[in-house]
Order: sequence, then C-alpha cells, then structure tokens
Amino acid sequence: MENLSAKQLRDKIAAGRISSGEATEAIFKNIEEREPTIGAYISTFRDSALEKAAKVDKRIAAGERVGQLAGVPIAIKDNMCTTFGATTCASKILDNFHAPYNATAVEKLISADAIIVGKTNMDEFAMGSSTENSGLKQTVNPWDHSRVPGGSSGGSAAAVAGGLCFAAIGSDTGGSIRQPASFCGVVGLKPTYGRVSRFGLVAYGSSLDQIGPITRTVADSALMMNVIAGHDAADSTSVDEAYAPVCDYLKKLDEPIENLKIAVVPEFNAGADQQVQKALTDAVDIYRKLGAEVIEISMPYLDYAIAAYYVIATAEASSNLARYDGVHYGHRSEKADDYIEVYSKSRAEAFGKEVKRRIMLGTYALSSGYYDAYYLKALKVRNLIRSDFTSAFEKCDCIMMPVSPTAAFKIGEKVDDPLKMYLSDIYTIAANLSGIPGISIPCGFDDNDMPIGLQILSPAFTEDKLLRIAGMFEAKTDWHTKKPTVIN
Repeated sequence: MENLSAKQLRDKIAAGRISSGEATEAIFKNIEEREPTIGAYISTFRDSALEKAAKVDKRIAAGERVGQLAGVPIAIKDNMCTTFGATTCASKILDNFHAPYNATAVEKLISADAIIVGKTNMDEFAMGSSTENSGLKQTVNPWDHSRVPGGSSGGSAAAVAGGLCFAAIGSDTGGSIRQPASFCGVVGLKPTYGRVSRFGLVAYGSSLDQIGPITRTVADSALMMNVIAGHDAADSTSVDEAYAPVCDYLKKLDEPIENLKIAVVPEFNAGADQQVQKALTDAVDIYRKLGAEVIEISMPYLDYAIAAYYVIATAEASSNLARYDGVHYGHRSEKADDYIEVYSKSRAEAFGKEVKRRIMLGTYALSSGYYDAYYLKALKVRNLIRSDFTSAFEKCDCIMMPVSPTAAFKIGEKVDDPLKMYLSDIYTIAANLSGIPGISIPCGFDDNDMPIGLQILSPAFTEDKLLRIAGMFEAKTDWHTKKPTVIN
C-alpha cells in the first residue's frame, strides 16, 4: 500500500481489495512514526478521519455511489479555512482561529469522499521558499532531514513524499506548489488563475494566489483537478465555465499529442546550477526522442519578474494582512494600554520577521509619492511579461525550464539572506504574474541525491494538455517512482 498512487488506491478501495479504514490506519501509523522527525503537519484528525473512512467503506459495501476520491487520505495546507480544527497559516497571530466555514476546495474534497487526515505546515501566511518562516514548527525534507522541503507549501510536499498522505493541496503565489514539489521529488500543479476557487483561502497576494494539487503522479494531479476545478459563485475571480470549460482531466490524460512543439529559453535557464541544467537538457532530449520539436526562444522581460513580483506581492500582502489588528480575531496583546497599542503590539508580538518585512515593503511601495515609481511600474512590467508568454505560445505548445536554480538547500543556509532566498523563485513567479498554469515533475537527482524538478508551462486554461505533456515524460521515465529512505 505504501507505494500506491492516490488513483491506484482509489481504484482498489472501489473494488473492495483494500478498505479505506486500512489505508487511513496505515497513514496514521506512518504519521505516528515519521511525523516527529518530518514535521509536516500542524494538526491531524485521526478520529474524524477513521470515522469518515468507515462510512465510505460501508457505502461501498452497500453498492452506493461514492465520490471520485472515495476513501483516499488527503492533506490540506493550513491556509485554507475548515470548520474542523484551527486555521493558523502557521502564524502565532492565528494560532487559535477556528473558521466558521470550509474553503470551496476543501468542501469539494469532502464531497468527493476524500479522507482529510490533517492540515500541513507552511511558511507563515505563505511568505517564504523553505517553510523555515513557519511561526509554529520546522518541517524537514524527507530525502535529507538537514535540508528544507521548499515552500511555502513545504508541509504538503513533505507529507506526500514522506508517505504521510496520498495527496495534498497547497497554494501557489510565486511557486509555492511547484518548488516544494521539486525539492521533495513529487508532482506539483499550479492551475490557471481562476480555474480553482480561492474562496476560503487566506489571502497573501490576491491577484497571484492559486490552489492546486501536490501528488505522487501526474494521473493523481489529474484526478485531484477533476474534483477541485470549476467555477464558484462565491469567488469573483473564478472563471465561468462557459468561457473556459472544465474537462475530465483524467480521461484525457492518455490522448496523444501530435506535432508537439516545446520551447526553451537558454539565456534565462543559464542561471541554474550545472546539475539542474543537465537534468533539464536530459528531460528535453527525452521529449525529442518522443517526436517533439524543440525550439529556442527569447523572453527578455523574464529578467524583471523577481523585481515586479516582490513589489506586487508585498503590496497586496500589506493590504490583505491589515485585517489582523488584535480586535476582530486572532492574537491580542496583553501589554496594550490603548487601542493604538492593541493594534501595534498585537502585530509586533505575533507576526514573524519575514511577514513584517513584506508588510513594510508593500506599505512603502503603496505609499504616497512612491506608488507610481514602484507599484504602478511593477504592474506595467507584469503586462510585458504576460505579452512575452503570449508571443511565445504563438510559436509553441509549452515552455520548459527549471523549477529552482538548485535542488533543496540546507536548513539555515539562506534564512539570513532574504535576497538570496527570494531568488529561489526566479523560475516560478512569472507563471503567477501571467496567470498561466505550470507543473513540476521529477526529472532527476543532484550529486547529493536530492530530487530535481522539470517545470512545464502552457497557455491559460490548457491544464488538460499540460497534464498530457507531463504524462508523456512520466510514462518513459521512473523518476516519480523513487522514494526517500523513510519509505524504502
């Protein structure tokens, strides 16, 4: 059972060959043994999970219709509202916040009869690339406990890689699904902005955030997308399906792609270390052998993506996090003497260092006299980056590039150098600025036996083709079958 994908487990449960109760018990046994070291979860729900699993098994035995994820143990990043357990965003300011409703993505998982086993650790308010910014605990990479799992969805990726769930959902503001998936040797999909409802996702950068799956295989990501994708009237940024219909991603996965044309951006990819570049080159060569045409393109505005992103994202964070004031909910300082101190001291005591840094950067960029020089200019650059992608996709079906300049780095290696940490996102943030989908799939290992991911980007609302392109590579390689020693 340990090496089954979510889809394989789902099929075996449906056929009565494995019970959901057995699968859920096995996951909690792994959590009991491995979680003290890995630290993937902020909270777990053993009793409710086993109760739901028993109900699913009973319904299957009775021949009743069940959902697409019936009986499969799933984890949720702890920045999605749930009526069960706390929703903390890995921050002390929300360490005891209990949401009155479920996020739409969570509600869809529950309706699909998934078994929610817990909520995963993350960088505080999704601000970080290593999960070291969590205000509550440290998560390590299951492949090497001295290294980071990536971020900000590091807990979700570590849980999938470490055998602590069969699939998870995370959120991606600038690479926070794809980068930890790459670091942990699993599959991470950031859908098109508006493809998956953000209702109930605690906002960081509202024009950038997107919920997506982290899984063991491409087929598992397709299965998860079948459940969570679609229009939601509760989310004003959710795209109407009349404009962009949702298909059966799993059913279309094996459809062949004729005349596949892949683009690479040599001058941009050159920023990655040699081992990452070699893994990318080897992966592209496999596509060549499968009949794909590979072309080189230039995307000059990608060089400005980091600067534009960190102005836009921090500006939106400054606005979104203003609501945490020590009055409405969350942490309230006991040292305040008046209402101004309630606000200032509550935030000072409970927000972490990185969150404070980004709030200050964003407030500065939005302040009078600097708005035009920073925020407005960043928006203009964002449009130029979007035009780069539009032009590129007129010449190709997809673009391939690294996920991160390096494989997973050591814990503490970059934590005191914010700029160095920010540059970890150099290859992923452009997709968020443009709103297009991107996926990370395992494509190799470095000299330290740490996983390396291949990033594939495609035009907006072409997740079906993106998954098929990723599936072609997965079918011809075995990188996705490799497991850390904690599982082997």
